[in-house]
Amino acid sequence: MDHLTTILPLIAILLAVGAVAGVLAGLLGVGGGIVLVPAFFYLFNGLGYGSEGLMQVCVATSMATIIITSTRSVTAHARKGAVDWQLLRDWAPYVAGGALLGVFLVTRLDTHALTIIFGTLVMAIALYMAFGKQNWRIAEGMPGRGFRLWFGPLMGAVSVLLGIGGGSISTPMQTLHGIPIHRAVATSAGFGAIMAVPSTTAFLLTPVENAPPYTLGAINIPALVVIGATTAITAAWGAALAHRLDPKPLKRLFAGFLMLVALNMLRKALF
Repeated sequence: MDHLTTILPLIAILLAVGAVAGVLAGLLGVGGGIVLVPAFFYLFNGLGYGSEGLMQVCVATSMATIIITSTRSVTAHARKGAVDWQLLRDWAPYVAGGALLGVFLVTRLDTHALTIIFGTLVMAIALYMAFGKQNWRIAEGMPGRGFRLWFGPLMGAVSVLLGIGGGSISTPMQTLHGIPIHRAVATSAGFGAIMAVPSTTAFLLTPVENAPPYTLGAINIPALVVIGATTAITAAWGAALAHRLDPKPLKRLFAGFLMLVALNMLRKALF
């Protein structure tokens, strides 16, 4: 009975988190990880599994769920013809390589350092989204291979450090180069799977000491299963909603949410 009273609330919380993460993945192209990493962090801490490697488990489990979330989200966007498949093909090798670099960095940083990095980088992204102007442009078209050669690995590495699908980086990167917000969000959903597949494989081979129960490598299997099942359903809802919203409120929603996440994580790390 005691076991049930512990596991049932845990499953209920994970289901709720998964539902929100899935909708946000489809709506904002963020892969859901921007919700999952802090949610896992507070949840596992609350259950008494805080350790120096906890943030590694949170990031790794988030990346594993993004395989499911991004696949569902990009499929839903593709049915509306919004995904730029050529852009994804051009960027895939560089982004995937950067994702593996991100795994290398994550496994060498402790929870405190990763939490500060998470909060700081997400706040920077949020400030850009909040105060950046829609008419800001670097160019009116995507740059060539030279830009991909350095920015692709950087985007992949930073995204894995944050445990996200890359949408919070790839979406503004695309809009600054003249791509409409809805198309940028749809294409960003595809970046999630490109990053998540190689990084998840690497995280499965990376054991973490004092990890929560049923953790394989750095990935917590119960959290992956519950969140994966939930987000597989709700990501399509978010993608459908994205095509009904105007770009401006979509951008504001994105920025406001990111700020809340960043402030919470920095508060936890610094105070």
